[in-house]
Amino acid sequence: MSKCELALVMPVYNEQDIIGEVIREWTNRLNQLKIDYQIHAYNDGSKDKTSLILRQLAQRNSRLIVHDQANSGHGPTLIRAYRDNLDAEWIFQVDSDNEMATDKFVELWEKKNGYQFLIGRRKDRSQPFVRKIISAVSYWVVKIFFGARVSDVNCPYRLMKTTSFKDIFFALPDDMFCPNVVISGWAARKRFAVYETDIPTQPRMTGEVSIKRLKLLRAAVRSFSQTIHFAFSHNHI
Repeated sequence: MSKCELALVMPVYNEQDIIGEVIREWTNRLNQLKIDYQIHAYNDGSKDKTSLILRQLAQRNSRLIVHDQANSGHGPTLIRAYRDNLDAEWIFQVDSDNEMATDKFVELWEKKNGYQFLIGRRKDRSQPFVRKIISAVSYWVVKIFFGARVSDVNCPYRLMKTTSFKDIFFALPDDMFCPNVVISGWAARKRFAVYETDIPTQPRMTGEVSIKRLKLLRAAVRSFSQTIHFAFSHNHI
């Protein structure tokens, strides 16, 4: 990857109805800020026309780099994206569903020089009761086993100083289900300077949630187990 000031990494799965709008909005926002950036869209084995749309966009947008891969899941895709872009000074991760708008990124970018980890804390988020419980348990798992410095531990709107997070990116198991939870915990343990700001969310209108019903509960148990195991097995880094 070429060196740049900012690498925006975005895992994508079956978002043909919204991905064009999302890429255009982020491109416009980053252009307005006059940032030297690249947008890395990681197409995680989408079954619809997502890959085709991304490829067409990339032909007209030199800032967009498309990575097609067999479906591996959200967590492993994020880990790959983080490791791929270590040459960038900053890495920003955001989801592809347009639930969180681009405007609040301006605040994170303007604050970045005083912090290593900047979070867009989800506000007024509409989600099923089960997901609310999982979010609450995730927070307490991180607080108990790492320390409390991040309130939205699985936030998909995070700006990270690459040099500060390089070690954790490589320490994460390749198959970790929810790496962002562990990354939040690790930032707490290392006592990084953390900045959080509320970001309004809007309901998902397109695409599909990849984990549903009982699979979600099983995935949550797996995430909690991996997080706790990592906390004890990597307390030296």
